[in-house]
Amino acid sequence: MLQLNNKGILLKEEWEKENYILPKFDRQSVIKDTMENPTWIHFGAGNIFRSFPAALQQRLLDEGKANKGIIVAEGYDYEIIEKINKPHDDLSLMVILKANGTIEKTIVGSIVESLTVDSDNTKDFERLKEIFRSPSLQMVSFTITEKGYSLIGKDGEYMPIVIEDFNNGPSRPKSYIGKLAALCYERYSSGKKPIALVSMDNCSHNGTKLYSSVSTFAEKWTENKSVDGGFLEYINDENSVSFPWSMIDKITPRPDDGVKNMLVKSGFSDVEPIITSKNTYVASFTNAEEAEYLVIEDIFPNGRPALEEAGVKFTDRLTVDRVEKMKVCTCLNPLHTALAVFGCLLSYTEIYKEMEDPELKALVEEVGYIEGLPVVVDPKIINPKEFIDEVLNKRIPNPFMPDTPQRIATDTSQKMSIRFGETIKAYRDHERLKVKELKFIPLVIAGWCRYLLGVDDEGNKFEISSDPMLEALKEQLKGIEVGEKRSFHEQLSPILSDEKIFGVDLYTVSLGNKVEQYFEEMVDAKGAVRATLKKQLHCS
Repeated sequence: MLQLNNKGILLKEEWEKENYILPKFDRQSVIKDTMENPTWIHFGAGNIFRSFPAALQQRLLDEGKANKGIIVAEGYDYEIIEKINKPHDDLSLMVILKANGTIEKTIVGSIVESLTVDSDNTKDFERLKEIFRSPSLQMVSFTITEKGYSLIGKDGEYMPIVIEDFNNGPSRPKSYIGKLAALCYERYSSGKKPIALVSMDNCSHNGTKLYSSVSTFAEKWTENKSVDGGFLEYINDENSVSFPWSMIDKITPRPDDGVKNMLVKSGFSDVEPIITSKNTYVASFTNAEEAEYLVIEDIFPNGRPALEEAGVKFTDRLTVDRVEKMKVCTCLNPLHTALAVFGCLLSYTEIYKEMEDPELKALVEEVGYIEGLPVVVDPKIINPKEFIDEVLNKRIPNPFMPDTPQRIATDTSQKMSIRFGETIKAYRDHERLKVKELKFIPLVIAGWCRYLLGVDDEGNKFEISSDPMLEALKEQLKGIEVGEKRSFHEQLSPILSDEKIFGVDLYTVSLGNKVEQYFEEMVDAKGAVRATLKKQLHCS
């Protein structure tokens, strides 16, 4: 049996016989050099990190373009380190699922040390402090989700754990950003050494979000004299501490049973996923698509790894912003949301299958090419038309990517303003284009309202994906039944006029009534969702 640990990968011929790609570098030498003089530590030990940043560094190591690995630190779910990283000696198996049906199996050995970001774990936290004091450290990167940067609770106030950290200073922080700020203070105190804090999370202006949270701690600690007066100045000086923006794009669903079974057949034994007490689903392997994009603002006051040699695009802040808007507002995320909403209504459970549906394929082509592309600002470093081509012709139709419309439909109320509202606003402000001429974006919005009834096109109930506004939205639409023929203005208008959801009041931009009309058509009878799509897309 093939075992994923330092001893197991010495059986090189057995792995290669089953077409596994092993690290080509001297891993023990890289571990030694990295432990002594670290250059890169990453916070967030999840699938996206293991399938993307760690794989990029592996490429550099394999090609002799780097001699250091990455240290990973997990601050949310310590069980990932205890139950996945440690038993496998920080090795990971990355399975790339290609659209042509082939797979690529790579043992990733670029992760050389794993730690918990736990101030109660004296050994790990002291090691983190030692790493942050190191002059060689160039980059601290993050994939901790957008929620990881938040200091504010659902009530709009600072969370109790954050207030506690504000008051107690950097000695024994408990909150995620509090611990990060304490480590930054350690670096400041050891000689004001420069560092780049690089968010790689999939959220708009991610570097600013990270800066806002860290600088808030620096301000509070300065106010109550918990830290030296120069710490805030250090955090605010991008020549000392930079917070680059980035855009990341790679789909890494949770470990798939089909992939697991394939690995078992090849003799790989360590495949059983675990579900942690925090409900994280993780395994020794990751499965991911082949396509990947990482664009980073190039401000690194202490230097950086040569990641451009592995395909990362380094550029200025304006270009990162344009790439991010291209992806999130037009060329990928809106198309995913359209497929998610209508996929649930039409009882699909696999996203790739939807691209075999003539109406759904035509819908996302209209949303992307016809309504979205005209208002995209070309970032130059990635061609928007070619990006959509790849999304619609290779990425979403990939039958080997185990993604679902139900997963993508999660938190849709939080996504509408970016995925559709920005395009609506661009039309509203355009000299030539008319917002009232939009047809398919309003159709998707109406489809989302129809989805919130929790009844599919055949009249069967389904579970609506989690969403922070779900209960309020369901209450607003309560009592609407499929088969009713009436105006729903009274129930829909509070939703469609909510600028927090859409970024605009849909009535003031002349789209509210159109959404209402589409909604009425889709609740008219069983099969009305499909009939409405056919009618609007002129499909037969």
